[in-house]
Amino acid sequence: MESSVSFGVILAVLASLIIAANALVAMAVLSLILKNDSVNLCFTLNLAVADALLGLAISGLVTDQLSSPARPTEKTLCSLRMAFVTSSAAASVLTVMLIAFDRYLAIKRPLRYFQIMNGFMVGACLAGLWLVSNLIGFLPLGIHGFQQTTYKGSCSFFAVFHPRFVLTLSCVGFFPALLLFVFFYCDILKIASMHSQQIRNTEHAGALARAHRPPRTPSDFKAVRTVAILIGSFTLSWSPFLITSVVQVACQECHLYLVLEQYLWLLGVGNSLLNPLIYAYWQKEVRQQFSQMALAMKKGLIACLLLLSARDGGPEGRRESVRYITTMSHSELEG
Repeated sequence: MESSVSFGVILAVLASLIIAANALVAMAVLSLILKNDSVNLCFTLNLAVADALLGLAISGLVTDQLSSPARPTEKTLCSLRMAFVTSSAAASVLTVMLIAFDRYLAIKRPLRYFQIMNGFMVGACLAGLWLVSNLIGFLPLGIHGFQQTTYKGSCSFFAVFHPRFVLTLSCVGFFPALLLFVFFYCDILKIASMHSQQIRNTEHAGALARAHRPPRTPSDFKAVRTVAILIGSFTLSWSPFLITSVVQVACQECHLYLVLEQYLWLLGVGNSLLNPLIYAYWQKEVRQQFSQMALAMKKGLIACLLLLSARDGGPEGRRESVRYITTMSHSELEG
C-alpha cells in the first residue's frame, strides 16, 4: 500500500510537470505561428500537444494509485485509460520522427523544402499521425492476443495489456524508427561535412595572401547537434522499457513487471517532460518568445500593483500610475 501511494505521488508530480511545461511551450509556439506564419513550427506545437495529452492521461491513473484497494478499477475502464496513454505516447514519438524528417528535408533539399512542406502537406502529416497513433493505442482492445487473460482489479499497463503487444510495437515501430533516426543523423553529418569542406575551400581560395584564416562553423552542424540530442533522448527514454518487455516475453519465468511498470515505464513517460525542454530550447525564436511572454507578464503584474496602490494613494498615486503605464505603452510601441 505504501509503495502504491509513493508511486501515485511520483506519477502526480510527473503529470503536473509534463502538462505545465508543454502548455507553456504550446502557448509560445502558437504565438509564433500566428505572428510569423511559420508552418514548420506546427510539428513542435503538435509535439507539445501530444505530450500534454500524455500528462493528462497518466494523471487519470493517479486516483487509482492513491485510492483504497477496496475500490478496484474495472477492466474496461483500465483498458481505455491505457489505450489513451499509449496513443498519446505514440503521437509523441511519431511527432519526434516528423521533426527529425522535417530538419533532414530542410538540409537535404533546401531549395524545394518550402514547396514540399506547405500547409496542406503539414496538415496531412498531422492528420495521418493522429490516425496511426489512435490505431496503435487502441489496437489491444481489438486483438485478444494482446490482452491479459486475468485481471485482479489494480489498473496498470501490464495488468490489461500482454507484453506481446510491446514486443510487436518494438519490432514494427521502435527499432525501425531508431534505424531511421540513425540514417537521418549519418546523412546530415555527411552533408554538413561536405558543406564544411566547400566553405574551407572557398575561404582558402580567397585568402591565399593572408597569414591565417579564422575558423568557420557551418550552420548545418547545429542541425546535426539537434538531431543527435533528439536521437539520444528518444533512445535513452524508451529503449529500457521496450527491451525489458521483450525479455519478459522471451522469459516467462522472469517476473519483471514491477520494474517495468514502476521504473522503466516512468522513464519512457519522462521523455514527454524532456521534449519541451530540448526541442523548444534549441530553437532561438521559441526562447525569444518565452522572454517576451515573461516580460509582458512582468509589466502586467507591475501595472496591476500600481493600480491597486493608486486606489489607496490619492491623486498623486493615480498620476504616478498613469505616468508609468503611459511610459510603458510608448516603450512597447517603439520596440
